Amino acid sequence: MEVPATLDQFDIRGRSALVTGAASGIGLAYAECMAEAGARVTLADIDGAGAAREAQRLVDEGYDARWAVCDVADLDQVARAFDDHVAAYGGCDIAFANAGLDVGNGFWTPEGGRNPAGQIDVYDKWRWDKSIAVNLTGVFHTVREAARVMKANTQRRGGSIVITSSNAAEVNEAIVGVPYMAAKAGVKHFMRHAAYELAAHGIRVNAIAPGPFVTNIGDGWVKKNPAAKAAWDELVPVGRMAETWQIKPLALLLASDAGSYMTGAHVMIDGGMQLGPVKPLS
Repeated sequence: MEVPATLDQFDIRGRSALVTGAASGIGLAYAECMAEAGARVTLADIDGAGAAREAQRLVDEGYDARWAVCDVADLDQVARAFDDHVAAYGGCDIAFANAGLDVGNGFWTPEGGRNPAGQIDVYDKWRWDKSIAVNLTGVFHTVREAARVMKANTQRRGGSIVITSSNAAEVNEAIVGVPYMAAKAGVKHFMRHAAYELAAHGIRVNAIAPGPFVTNIGDGWVKKNPAAKAAWDELVPVGRMAETWQIKPLALLLASDAGSYMTGAHVMIDGGMQLGPVKPLS
């Protein structure tokens, strides 16, 4: 076997990628990364206007991009997004199961103190149902459809599926609502099971587990609330929340042949938060 050059293993030119939740935040960073590295990319999002805007921006910058409206909680919409992607690009080599939301209301506030609405004995059921539908079932829908089209692609065996998990799958975060924590823990174990099953088909399944990133999740509350961001900055061992561009190199590693011996990995990128907060909650 000829040993490939190291940088060549990151080459994804000519491949295609579908990214859910791609209109903003980490999903948009994934889509930008795939396009910048030479892949043809579909930006899928429940926010069709946002996905269209960002896809057009990428096209204007010289990249090959398209968009799709997709609510990951709706299996039919996810299947249609993948079918249209395959029709446009002849297959699907890379899929990012990224779409997610934060319904809010952890039992502790970022500023410190108990949050009455976040207590488990009074927690709104609709928040639980919505979080599980998008953050866990939506991942299942995306991986299901990605596996379907990847297994059917006889031109290129296999593919790479990257799931957005969270450091909430590994550690307890009092500021984050209980359904989000449960969903992300489920995502981690589902990812491992999918990786175990799909390895025989040449399909790798891994998860990126971000810590505190500045995104639009939770209606962009961190961007709107300087005090909340400052509170998070103080909790992170490296001293700051991350910007979404910082996730791109890891995404390219897992999407490309550089990660060819990685499957079932839950990769933390959280500024050391899994080590414990600098200022533990009291």
